[in-house]
Amino acid sequence: MIRKLFSQMVFTQVVSCMAVTLCMLIDSIVIGRFLGVDAMAAYGYTQPVLLAFAAPGAMISAGVQVVCGKTLGSGDMDGTNSCFTLSAVITALISLFGLVIVLTLSGPISTLLGAGAPGSDNAVYYLTKDYLTGFIIGLPAFLTAQIMIPYLQMAGSRIRLVIAVLVMTAFDILLDLLNAIFVHGGIFGMGLSSSISYYAAVAIGLGYFLKKESIFRFRWKNMRYSILRDTILNGIPTVINQLSLVFLVLLLNHLLSSMEGNHAVAAYSVIATVSNMCYAFCNGNSQVALMMASIFHSDEDRSSLYELVRVMRKSAVVLLFFVTLLVMAFGRPVVALFLADEPETISLATLGLRLFSLSLVPCALNTTFKFYYQGIGKIRLMETISVLQNFVLPFLAALLLGFVLKTTGVWMCFVCGESAAWLFICAYVWIHNRRVGLAARDWALLPASFGVSEGNCFEFSVGNVNDAVNVSDKAVDFCLAHGEDKTKSVMIGLCIEEITCNTVIHGFSKGNGHYTVDVRLMFCGNEKKIRIRDNCLFFDPVHYYKLHRGEDPVAHLGIRTVISYAREAVYLNTLGLNNLMLTL
Repeated sequence: MIRKLFSQMVFTQVVSCMAVTLCMLIDSIVIGRFLGVDAMAAYGYTQPVLLAFAAPGAMISAGVQVVCGKTLGSGDMDGTNSCFTLSAVITALISLFGLVIVLTLSGPISTLLGAGAPGSDNAVYYLTKDYLTGFIIGLPAFLTAQIMIPYLQMAGSRIRLVIAVLVMTAFDILLDLLNAIFVHGGIFGMGLSSSISYYAAVAIGLGYFLKKESIFRFRWKNMRYSILRDTILNGIPTVINQLSLVFLVLLLNHLLSSMEGNHAVAAYSVIATVSNMCYAFCNGNSQVALMMASIFHSDEDRSSLYELVRVMRKSAVVLLFFVTLLVMAFGRPVVALFLADEPETISLATLGLRLFSLSLVPCALNTTFKFYYQGIGKIRLMETISVLQNFVLPFLAALLLGFVLKTTGVWMCFVCGESAAWLFICAYVWIHNRRVGLAARDWALLPASFGVSEGNCFEFSVGNVNDAVNVSDKAVDFCLAHGEDKTKSVMIGLCIEEITCNTVIHGFSKGNGHYTVDVRLMFCGNEKKIRIRDNCLFFDPVHYYKLHRGEDPVAHLGIRTVISYAREAVYLNTLGLNNLMLTL
């Protein structure tokens, strides 16, 4: 089930990650084709600001994934709604602050970015200022899109995300072409087109939260400032990650400008834009790892975390290997989309893009593992990897190799930096375990005391009615082997059989083989717990039991028997999965 769910979520998350960068990609193509090298250089100078504003959005998004993963995993819906409410308020405040600062100080900011001082002979300064102004109008939607993604993923509303991205893309292409060909609004119009497109996407996404079945509610009464603290603390590693990229882009712009002037900066602008699309695959893989790790860690589900490590590692390598091949094969045509009749800049960008592509597989591994480690609470490790991966190691490589090989050396900084960061992670894992190992349990970095020991935990996957009967018999044997008396052992087996059979009979669609029910029986000291998880259609047996409790006692006997036998029964729908947790 985890393998299937991970694949489904990665596809949606990749598309969703592209939502934040797709408008920038389209803008840069149209700018390069219609507005020239100076406009492309100006666009490149604005990248640190765009990344800087993406940082708080990424912080809140990461914090939400960790905190909501914990609250949903523990059944704390008040805490979940508190997180939702606080994240909405913080997003609104940051948006207002960003609008005021950039709209009033766009000139000094442009100079600080390296676009030079105002003057009749410095067109790049005014172009930089104009794009910043057009783009910042869409800041509220830009940030909201980032925050909205994890909530929709946790709610299992993945189709809505894809539709929102498709609408946003169509809007941006249409508006950019109208601006370039008919309106002639210049680079300001490009930024404004992106802003309008973000608002269109957000309007579609927000529709989910207005629906009755939304699991997230805006509730002032649920506000908990401990949730705010936890959200910020869990989001800070992502801010460090993002700000490291901001400083790297800023310094590489200055380094390239001193070597080759605006041609090199424009080439790097193309590389940075394409790299953002490539990073969507890295980030899609890593964000799903973070979300699932947070939920499974809160549930103290050791076996699911081991399976997650196996799946996310394979996905990172396979997915980005194919992306690398595509970039290597189509590097020059891709660059030509951005630059028209600029052979020098096209040659620089093509070489840089192909060298950059060699960094994608190690980048995917680094990013996926560091976000997984954040999900299991290893914050300092995540922060260390971020600074090394996104700033220290690539910038040192750029300085050293750039001194010898000029711009070619700068382009090589990406693969050298990512490879060195991966070696750091390998060394850390092997030193921590005091052995060299490739098994998932080695890389999961879970302490021996984590969760229920394997000897006290019984797990089984059900795919049909025969499996449901088998798991019931095996559960009875497991209970007897752990000293439980026969009557209680049989009753536990009956509970499992009733729920799993009902799920198979009523929840599985005929002809579809992608449904699974995972059963987990745990002996936790004096308590016995059952967790049943399935990927079928939404069904809350606890609510169903309460709804029909006053009816004929013979009706719905299976659910009545199971719920009444439990001391506590909690149902949650997370990641689009039904989760029933019974404390017996």
